[in-house]
Amino acid sequence: MTSPADEDEDQDALAAEWEASMGGEDGDGGGDGEDDLAAEWESMVGEGEEGEDGGGEVAVADEGGRESTRVLNQEEIDSLLGFDEEHDDSGDKSGIQAILSSALVSYERLPMLEVVFDRLVRLMSTSLRNFTSDNVEVSLDNIASIRFGDYLNSIPLPAMLSVFKAEEWDNFGLVTVDSSLIYSIVDVLLGGRRGTAAMRIEGRPYTTIERSLVERMVHVMLADLSAAFEPLSPVTFRFDRLETNPRFATISRPSNAAIVTRLRIDMEDRGGRLELLLPYATLEPVRELLLQMFMGEKFGRDSIWETHLAEELWMTEVDLEAVVDQQIMRLSEVFDLKIGSRIMFSATPDSLVALHCGDVAMYTGRMGRKGNQIAIKIESKVDSKARQ
Repeated sequence: MTSPADEDEDQDALAAEWEASMGGEDGDGGGDGEDDLAAEWESMVGEGEEGEDGGGEVAVADEGGRESTRVLNQEEIDSLLGFDEEHDDSGDKSGIQAILSSALVSYERLPMLEVVFDRLVRLMSTSLRNFTSDNVEVSLDNIASIRFGDYLNSIPLPAMLSVFKAEEWDNFGLVTVDSSLIYSIVDVLLGGRRGTAAMRIEGRPYTTIERSLVERMVHVMLADLSAAFEPLSPVTFRFDRLETNPRFATISRPSNAAIVTRLRIDMEDRGGRLELLLPYATLEPVRELLLQMFMGEKFGRDSIWETHLAEELWMTEVDLEAVVDQQIMRLSEVFDLKIGSRIMFSATPDSLVALHCGDVAMYTGRMGRKGNQIAIKIESKVDSKARQ
């Protein structure tokens, strides 16, 4: 074992060795190396502050209590705040943006709504093919929850916004058609050649012909939307008006939550996007129906299971009791009964006998004999009102 004095001597020797080595480095021009390193760090910090990325500095204290500067570039700042453009299309949110959007109700709590939109895609694929006489493919990009004010600010202009009303639900919805789909529909309906992209002229308002053709397409889409909701709840979506300025298409408060469904419509080398917005207030009358679970394409019901259950019920065995007569007796008389005692009933051989299933009277009949067994011939059925 080593004594405390020996440990102190070892520590002093180790410290002297470190001082000698550091002194040797200083004698070899280590001071100039440290000055060069400090100058290099200062130049890096200066570039981080004056560069195009617009980074920021974060002071971090090391173990010795000294502060060192940590430079954040623009990409790291965007990731922290949640404004990363790379993930905007995917719908993934992070950072502060995710915290701000956490108050929204997720559409995933309405499982039946996704089935309705899948049905809408299939219906629109058929109806738009008949409408344009062209090969049309409709695909569902995504379904997201968003605040109504944020959606209006995110609409790429120019675009056409169609306001429609759900008659039975007494509320409104919004259909947004982007410019590429508008020019593609006009080009297809007016006989444009295939293989050539639709001409897009910026900076001019839409003509009456363009508005009329787009309105016809919206009518077709609203009819399919009504058919998609038909198995769930009958509703009629009526076209109200067509707007080109988002401020005139305000159908809800900016802070209210809404569900946005983005559809992609492709017509060979032409096409565009169509967005359907339904505020949660519009879906409130059918919220209970949208919350129910489903199996396959069956909207809340399984006819196969119902048929199987009905068939098995007919095979169920039940006991029928033949009641000749009933008599009310005192408890003392019941306790006085002995072997050989007789109970006199008021029934005669021709009296009606009641057939009971449990406590429920089902039929009445007359007692007889068939072979060596007593039989009951059913004469009438007890009415359900008489049972009550």
